Formats: sequence, structure tokens, C-alpha cells
Amino acid sequence: MNRAIREILDWIIIIAIAFGASYGLRHWVVQPYRIQLSSMETTVFPNDLVMVDKLSYRLHQPRRGDVVILWPPGVTTGDPYIKRVIGLPGETVEAKNGKVYVDGTAVEEPYIHGYIMPDFPPTPVPQGQLFVMGDNRAVSLDSRSFGTIPMSSIVGRAMFAYWPLNHVALLRAETKLAH
Repeated sequence: MNRAIREILDWIIIIAIAFGASYGLRHWVVQPYRIQLSSMETTVFPNDLVMVDKLSYRLHQPRRGDVVILWPPGVTTGDPYIKRVIGLPGETVEAKNGKVYVDGTAVEEPYIHGYIMPDFPPTPVPQGQLFVMGDNRAVSLDSRSFGTIPMSSIVGRAMFAYWPLNHVALLRAETKLAH
């Protein structure tokens, strides 16, 4: 009887450790997210699953082109948004003649397909903030409408889309300034 109880306790401890490790990984390191909106088509689509790195921005600042999961200003419930980082702290972002410019230099955006960007005025990005935009600019609610976002509103960096299998893709920073 004593040996059976010991065996049961060992299994309970193993299961508790597994659940604790799983919770810790999901809460602090990586977490899957289901895309709800079409603002990042054709990079990711509604109902795609992406894996989000929640640790790297504790080690370094977001980079231009990173695809991030974020809570937009004034939203604390529902689903977070997915957007691409365009402007970094201290920069000024604007659109003119169908192109996005950062500090007067055109941004190379190979993920934008057939959309002509309407002009918007120069928007300074304050320290501790980011300017974000969706890749599907025609339908995206982003920094053009709600302004820059605090870095603290970022949940993490979307690393890759993994479901459905025909949408598997690395989500790496592709945005750079033209030379």
C-alpha cells in the first residue's frame, strides 16, 4: 500500500511540473495566437495560427519590419491586433505620392501588393512609442488612425505562421529604407 501511494504521488508531482512548465513557457516565452482580422493579408490571413515570441523584446527593442502582436490604444479586451513596425522612436513617418517615408527616405515594402497608399502628414514617433501599420493597408486600423503605440502595449513578435499548412511562413523583418 505504501509503495502504491508513493507511485501515485510521484505521478502527481510529474504532472504538476509539466503543467507548471507549460504555463511558464506560454506566459513568458512563446504563445500561439489566432489571427482574427484581415489587416495583414497577404502575409497572414484570418484564422491563421502564429507563434509569438514574448521574450526577445525584454532583450532588445523592436526593429523596423517586425510583425508584432499588440493591444491598440484604449483596447484591453477582445483580440489583440497584428501589425508591422514601420517607425521607431525619434523618427518621423509620412506617406506621399503613394509611398511611405521614414525621415524623408522611402521605405521598401515588398509585402504590399497593388495598393496605392493615400498621403498622410508627417507623424513624429515619440520615445517609447512605435508607428505600426498592417500590410493590407486598405482595411487596416493602425497608427494612421489611432496614432503611435507605447512599446508596453506589445505582446510579442510574431515569428512564424504555422497553420493551416498552406500558409506556413516565417515572419521576418522585410522592411528597410531605400538607399
